[in-house]
Amino acid sequence: QVQLVESGGGLVQPGGSLRLSCAASGSILKINGMGWYRQAPGKQREWVASITSGGSTIYADSVKGRFTISRDNAKNTVYLQMISLKPEDTAVYYCNAVIMMSVTTSWREHWGQGTQVTVSS
Repeated sequence: QVQLVESGGGLVQPGGSLRLSCAASGSILKINGMGWYRQAPGKQREWVASITSGGSTIYADSVKGRFTISRDNAKNTVYLQMISLKPEDTAVYYCNAVIMMSVTTSWREHWGQGTQVTVSS
């Protein structure tokens, strides 16, 4: 099995910063793309940022210039550095990874359990 475990969420004032981490563990042969999504109360889950295995990144317009996604392939970990946080960034943040568990399995999408980020004064 594969587990994705997020950490780093919390309460921060507007304009503040947080760094989220998501570590993948278990039966992992390869990890392809990794990313972050978020879901605010009463809203659908939305995509935030993605990073390829080679390090190419892409961001939602709402976070471009404020959030930075990165990964450490040796640690099977993806990060999301968030600066200039706004109240509208308040949400549960989920990490996502496309993982191949063995040579006999296909690529599959896996999700973390989520970490709460609250931006409030």
